[in-house]
Amino acid sequence: MNRYPWWKYALLALALVIGLIYTLPNFFGEAPAVQVSSGKATLKVDAGLVPRVEQAIQAAGLKADFVQLDGTSVKARFRSTDDQIKAKDAIAKALNPDAANPGYIVALNLLSRTPTWLAALHAQPMFLGLDLRGGVHFLMQVDMKAALTKKADSVASDARTLLRDKNVRHAGIARDGNQVTIRFRDAATATQAQNLLTDQLADWQWTATPDGADIKLAGELKPQAAKAVQDAAIKQNITTLHNRVNELGTSEPVIQQQGADRVVVQLPGVQDTARAKDIIGRTATLEVRMVNTSTEALDALRGSGPVPFGSERYAERDGSPIIVFRQVVLTGENLTDAQPGFDSGSSGEPAVHLTLDAKGARIFRDVTRENVGKRMAILLFEKGKGEVVTAPVIRSEIGGGRVQISGRMTTQEATDTALLLRAGSLAAPMEIIEERTIGPTLGAENIKMGFASVAYGFAAIAVFMCGYYLLFGVFSTLALGFNLLLLVAVLSMLQATLTLPGIAAIALTLGMAIDANVLINERVREELRNGASPQAAINAGYERAFATILDSNITTLIAGLALLAFGSGFVRGFAVVHCLGILTSMFSAVMFSRGLVNLWYGRQKKLKSVSIGQVWKPAAVPGSAVTPADGDAAPKA
Repeated sequence: MNRYPWWKYALLALALVIGLIYTLPNFFGEAPAVQVSSGKATLKVDAGLVPRVEQAIQAAGLKADFVQLDGTSVKARFRSTDDQIKAKDAIAKALNPDAANPGYIVALNLLSRTPTWLAALHAQPMFLGLDLRGGVHFLMQVDMKAALTKKADSVASDARTLLRDKNVRHAGIARDGNQVTIRFRDAATATQAQNLLTDQLADWQWTATPDGADIKLAGELKPQAAKAVQDAAIKQNITTLHNRVNELGTSEPVIQQQGADRVVVQLPGVQDTARAKDIIGRTATLEVRMVNTSTEALDALRGSGPVPFGSERYAERDGSPIIVFRQVVLTGENLTDAQPGFDSGSSGEPAVHLTLDAKGARIFRDVTRENVGKRMAILLFEKGKGEVVTAPVIRSEIGGGRVQISGRMTTQEATDTALLLRAGSLAAPMEIIEERTIGPTLGAENIKMGFASVAYGFAAIAVFMCGYYLLFGVFSTLALGFNLLLLVAVLSMLQATLTLPGIAAIALTLGMAIDANVLINERVREELRNGASPQAAINAGYERAFATILDSNITTLIAGLALLAFGSGFVRGFAVVHCLGILTSMFSAVMFSRGLVNLWYGRQKKLKSVSIGQVWKPAAVPGSAVTPADGDAAPKA
């Protein structure tokens, strides 16, 4: 009746082992480390950087616990802060020969001290949120009206080009807010233009209305197209911000959309608010220039002459120098999109497809027609410093506003180049509307107080349960500890970010989880009061209490899911821990605690009593056959 099959005990043992393995990394603390990330948009960090970092560390006479590629950065962990600081200087000197123009950002960081055998099992600690580790928090408002205005300006230019190419005469094109208006002298011309624009600009709705003696054609973005423009703008801004915060050297930055037009930026460990604002708010510009291939330019490349007047020297992606004219052919303002793809010709090699607005298309067509066989350089400027992304040879005149960049690129390089060109600058202006700074001392104090609250809460519950329910209280406390172990393990496996609301949710989960054991224990007592045998009372207590436990947890889970679906920020962090805690408590309170009870009492066939505290029942009626229930104490009147 009260005996588990072997596979259930094996399942519990497996859950216990997994819980221990994935909870352990949270107890090792953090070690000093050095993080190397890209300092330029055109410079990519890959596995080839790892041996260079290792050589720099060895040349300085230092030894790192490990050096590995982690996402878009290389991290090296050390045993002391002295080694960390020395290693930072050595790595920076080796990777950035020109200190005035650094290619890599070498920053101090903290990494978990998790042993390598645990790391090999992908056992990592939970990340610490801003309120526990310290750092800066920004809430940024994206100017969606500016994104729509920019789109309207582009369409006004496109409409002017389309009408001119089709020889459709108009009396003027203007932008009024997010609306594009075109005036015509007669209705026939207006109808012709309306049909043309509706066919070529499908995302716009064109409406003709009389305006005095003229006909006014008004164009507005369709609602779904306007939403797509706004969504694309905020996604591009988030991508750009991700590229920029890498320079700060922070680990686990949080950059996420909040609502329809806001972005939350959290940078744990960063205390320099001014520098963070400078990085986040900086602008990147794209320029297209012609390459100077004159004899004087070739002499300058060989080092036998100066750079010709009206030209500048830059570096290509492979580090080789190139001379380009100062005159700018196009800027990033004329670029509307950049997507990776493949050469439309016979080669089929990876390529980047650019889309220009009407003005850019017209300029690009003229320039390519006049410079067939020459090289055109595409440069990306950040903080006043430019770098050549690519410099292809012009094979033929390129019209239509669609440009293809190809030649000696891998598929990944084409994807990266498209991202650089598309996300080099913000799609819409952003304004910081909220700013908070949390110091590391306050974060450490928050950790201490948060963990103390959980520990004291657990201890108080354990004392009450063991004192009131005796051995069954011990089983309940062990089940509660198992629940806490599972919860921390699951959060660590999910690489969740622990915040103060998360710690509050853990403390709340303890109280909710023990409630299930209280229901079970009281149900067992009730069965004993009704005269059931100890074995029958244990079985009935668990079976009949399960429905009540399930109902109460489902209703609480619904509330948690509502917080998760409609909440944001810290509320969602609370909801995640809350919902996971409900699921782990169901498993621990019912299955694990019953496994302990079955292991202790299940094999006793002639069980006469159980240690579950005082079983209260009414006094026996004189002359009746009612006897005291099996328990640790006789019933009292």
